[in-house]
Amino acid sequence: MNSNDPNHSPLRDVAQNPEATARYLADVQRWLLDVGRNLETLAQEIRVHCRDTHVEGDRFYDAWLRAQPVERAFKDVLKNVEAVTKGLEKGAYKRRAHDEAVANTARKRKEKELERQRRKNPQSLQAAPSPPQQVAQGQNSEHDGPGSIYDLRKERSA
Repeated sequence: MNSNDPNHSPLRDVAQNPEATARYLADVQRWLLDVGRNLETLAQEIRVHCRDTHVEGDRFYDAWLRAQPVERAFKDVLKNVEAVTKGLEKGAYKRRAHDEAVANTARKRKEKELERQRRKNPQSLQAAPSPPQQVAQGQNSEHDGPGSIYDLRKERSA
């Protein structure tokens, strides 16, 4: 597409290619992880500042109580950043899985159609040919004897 085209979107090209999508999402994830580290540092500094801010007449835990809502807000922000990074990973995986599913759809449809045809027109099963009958060998065969000493015949008993 031409970059002068008013309908051209650079993300359209990225969205059409699963590898490009994965690279783009990995870049965004790296950026978010960097922002997350900065937010963690900021949250620690805010925690120290807010807990150290005392007003005359405060009891020892009043500053801590005033700092809790601020700390909780930053904790929620950090949790949301982590959730977004996990969502980016999941999105990249789902995008690749979608392309694989699309690629396999034609093959699966052919298999289903063949199975449907087999069910509609079952072929008559041919009986398996019976194994050829072996000619009975004489009783004096070496392998025809008893299997144990308890199976001895009268002529062989002691």
